[in-house]
Amino acid sequence: MVSATASCMQVESHKTWKRATNKISKRKYTSHYQRKGLYTLPQINFNSLDDVHKECLLDLALFPVDRKICADALLDIWVYVEKLQRRDAFAILSELADRNLLNLTGNPRGSTTIPYGNASELHISQRDVIRDLIFYLGHEDNILHRKRLFIERKNGSLLGKHELFRGRAFDAQILCILTGPMEENDWYDMNFPETESLLLLFTSTEYCLPPFLKTMKKLKFLMISNCGIDKATVEGLDVLSSLNQLKSVRMERLISPLGGKQGIEALQNIEKLSLSLCEGFENIPAFTSLQDLNLDHNNTLEELPLGICNIPSILSFSITNFHQLQNIPHDFGKMRNLRMLRLSALPCLEQLPASIGKLEQLEYLNISLCEILTELPNEIGQLKKLRELNMRECSSLTTLPSTVCELCSLKLVTCDETIGKQWLRAKNTSIPDLSVQIVEAYFSLDWLDI
Repeated sequence: MVSATASCMQVESHKTWKRATNKISKRKYTSHYQRKGLYTLPQINFNSLDDVHKECLLDLALFPVDRKICADALLDIWVYVEKLQRRDAFAILSELADRNLLNLTGNPRGSTTIPYGNASELHISQRDVIRDLIFYLGHEDNILHRKRLFIERKNGSLLGKHELFRGRAFDAQILCILTGPMEENDWYDMNFPETESLLLLFTSTEYCLPPFLKTMKKLKFLMISNCGIDKATVEGLDVLSSLNQLKSVRMERLISPLGGKQGIEALQNIEKLSLSLCEGFENIPAFTSLQDLNLDHNNTLEELPLGICNIPSILSFSITNFHQLQNIPHDFGKMRNLRMLRLSALPCLEQLPASIGKLEQLEYLNISLCEILTELPNEIGQLKKLRELNMRECSSLTTLPSTVCELCSLKLVTCDETIGKQWLRAKNTSIPDLSVQIVEAYFSLDWLDI
């Protein structure tokens, strides 16, 4: 029989842990002991990683827990700060997902692998306990010397405890600043001489970039993301013209991000530009150094920006979820150095231009979810270096041109069952190394929740 004393102890213990559970659910840890106990199992998984994987996972702490992260943005951080090759970074992303240390969404159901070219389609979300663990581990160092620094504006104050270090230099290589609306006078004079990746996340329809951004001479990756529902206008883009090391810029939910002379000149020397849910695509000039261009989500544009085919340096071009786009320019073949091309989720696209056959360096082509595309041009057989083709859910495309048998380097085709039978015949007759991956139709509205 349980004694009265023991019974009271059990009741009190239950109440204690009930209170602890409530606090933990609100991320209010009652003691170091409870926090350490909460992290024991996930930390075992974390400690099994090598140093490179650990550093990559810790970078996730810079993103708010309730936000879906574009995988491409995280890969940019790993490339420019962790100094990884992009394919190696993508392999690490896949492995962390396999270990259940992060969630990946956007991979089509039925696919047994995650195609490298699908990185910009994928989104990352964090498990609460894992995110708390990596945030905890990433904030053990002195605030001035942390590799990763997260600053949030609360109660009208941007700095908070960081104000104690006003005038001091922070060592952070990766910096995230989360605010509401910001005017130029709302920013403090802060010093981040070592920062290589900067995430500016805000919820507002108006926003001004921090003036101290012009002093961040080592900055290589910049993300400007409006987390609100309505699109925002941004001022102060001219400060970017002083950042000679800036390589990649990602903008989300902005109005005319390249509008006006200041926006164009400020980004003239970048290598990668990603615009998602933005208005102002028609203003993209022929940047002379641009190698990677990603345009995502637009409900109004019927034609691609003028001059977009006159970028000789471009290696990767992605345009997805343009719901009114009807045609691809006939001079598309001018982009002779193109290695990767994604024309995905273009429901009004009727045909591909014949000039696509001039893309002699093309290795990856994605035309998935182009529902009224009825045929491939005969010139597609000229793509002698094409290794991977994704054409899933092209429901109107039922016949392949005979020239596909000339695609001697093709290794993987992802498609629906109807067209898959024709690819299998091509494999048996002329492309013996071809792998045909047949997937089911997959309808998802995940892209709305970003």
